[in-house]
Amino acid sequence: MPLLKNRLRYSIVSFLLVFQCVFAQTDGYWDKDRATSRQVTVSAGERIVIPVETLPEGTTEIVYRITLLDENQQLSNSLVSILKAIPDPTGISQGSAGAVFLLSKISGDDKCKYAIFNNKELALDYKKEGNVEKACLYQNNPINKDAKRLSVKTSTCLKNSQMWFGFESKNWIMNQRIVLEVVPWIDVKLSRGWSVENRKEILRICKSTDLAKKLPEAQSDDYCVCVLDKIQNQYKFNEYQSLLAAEKTKAFKDGGLACYNETHASATIYDNHRAAAVAFFADGKYGQAIGKLLPIVEEKKAKVSDYDLLGLNYLYTKQYDKALKYLEIGQQLDATELSLQLHLAHAHLLKGNFGAAKSIYKKYQNQNISDSMSWKDQVKTDFTSFEKAGLPNTNFDRILNLLK
Repeated sequence: MPLLKNRLRYSIVSFLLVFQCVFAQTDGYWDKDRATSRQVTVSAGERIVIPVETLPEGTTEIVYRITLLDENQQLSNSLVSILKAIPDPTGISQGSAGAVFLLSKISGDDKCKYAIFNNKELALDYKKEGNVEKACLYQNNPINKDAKRLSVKTSTCLKNSQMWFGFESKNWIMNQRIVLEVVPWIDVKLSRGWSVENRKEILRICKSTDLAKKLPEAQSDDYCVCVLDKIQNQYKFNEYQSLLAAEKTKAFKDGGLACYNETHASATIYDNHRAAAVAFFADGKYGQAIGKLLPIVEEKKAKVSDYDLLGLNYLYTKQYDKALKYLEIGQQLDATELSLQLHLAHAHLLKGNFGAAKSIYKKYQNQNISDSMSWKDQVKTDFTSFEKAGLPNTNFDRILNLLK
């Protein structure tokens, strides 16, 4: 039996530790350093307005508590100390046990009405005339204590960084002591100043860049979100705003280079270059095809097929040394690619290296270039194309005779 009790005790402790860790993994915190804690005296039957400390950037929730005290009464614990046990504002709205203790354990017999304003002029008008029509929250039933959570999603009270609480005493004989406590919840990410509108602006700029325009819509979105994340992580919004134009350009460039590969944008760009190169080659625009393939090679992302097509385009422009250079690089990557081997033989032949060309032509003469094209037939087809392109060679017939 003692063993069972120990195991049960251990299980409960473990659960509490896990529960505590889960709640500790939040995206914000109660800002006790910028909380409002004011104790004021309201004259009998009068109204008073109390400004709240300016809400920090990134405030998405507040919890406030109002307590009326009799003479010589003191609060037994502060609102800040209570919120330490509730590490997430959702714990309050869900009616957790901790939320019960948001209300003061003591309060006096006096009662008051109160209203909340997000505009100073409206608050002063309330103090003077008692006008509550434009209050963002109004408690018409007199209370001696109250506590609520307000969120930017559900209340207009937080649309500005400033708030005013107005109180009206319901004691027409004696003064009242009112304690107002307000604690803001800070969203860590939003506290860096990256509001929705600020983030939209960065995305708009990114979408206007040449690279983003080259990508399909969905991939362009992924790329720009990646760039936005890089900039947000590196700078607070006010830091980014203070950058010089050249520094902002560099921030975009650095983020873009990192996201270029992370989002596979580079692969899409390269595939687009390859497709364009094939189309240019088919139209006889060999120089433009070379222009599409060279960036892939220079960024060390070229495949065997890229070296093969690049070498072939150099052949048609009579740049035989360059054709050999890139075809030989491709051969080192995959010596079994017969299309490349054939173009390598053509390059040697057109450059005048008959011996080197002959060796390659003979080596693969009994194989197929593809499942439907033999090596010999492809040689004949290519020689015909070369002659039409103005690349005749007296050795074409010699090679064809060797392959009979």
